[in-house]
Amino acid sequence: MMILLSALVIGASASSSSVSLRVNPIRRVVNMLQSLTKKIEAEGKAEEELFEKFMCYCKNGKGSLEASIAAAEDKIPKLESAIKEIGSKVEQLQADVEAAKKGREEAKTALKEGKALRQKEAAAFAKESSDDSTNIAAMGKAIIALEKGAGNSFLQTSNAAVLRKLSINVDMSSLDREMLSSFLSTNSDYAPQSGQIVGILKQMQETMETDLAAITKSEEEAKKRIRIHGDFQGKRN
Repeated sequence: MMILLSALVIGASASSSSVSLRVNPIRRVVNMLQSLTKKIEAEGKAEEELFEKFMCYCKNGKGSLEASIAAAEDKIPKLESAIKEIGSKVEQLQADVEAAKKGREEAKTALKEGKALRQKEAAAFAKESSDDSTNIAAMGKAIIALEKGAGNSFLQTSNAAVLRKLSINVDMSSLDREMLSSFLSTNSDYAPQSGQIVGILKQMQETMETDLAAITKSEEEAKKRIRIHGDFQGKRN
């Protein structure tokens, strides 16, 4: 009996192993297909999510792109206006530069001409101030001589010659000119008690001193203007 049971158990086990050997390859295929299915489903889901994200990006990106295009289209007229304005400013600046160049050349020419004129004025002042100083000195000597009672002796001096010349050129009343000319041409002794000729001479001296002071002041102011203008021009250069 035991031998029979053992035989049955062994037989059943052998039969089970045989069946197991026959079913295992199919199960492997099924398992492989199931695994492949899960993988494909996962990949499909991932692709679906990626597609949805892409569509969302396209939808949002389209809006942003349209907004950017609209903003750019709005800026174009402003940029065109700004470019036009800049072009006008550039043209104006170029015109200003040309005007400045022209003005500079004109200033140089004017300065050159001004220096030449200043030299002539300085030469004229030197001669006039020298003549005035000589005449004033001669006038002072004449007054001193006449106040001391000199008469005919004075008329023979160089100072009397200077007075004769001044009696013609200096601006004075016709009465004073006639009286002075008469004195300078007479041979009679001069009577200083009258004081008329000395008074005329003192008035002439005062006038010439005033004139000399005026032309000296004008000369100093002219020198100052030239000096300032020259300094300014030097800084510009």
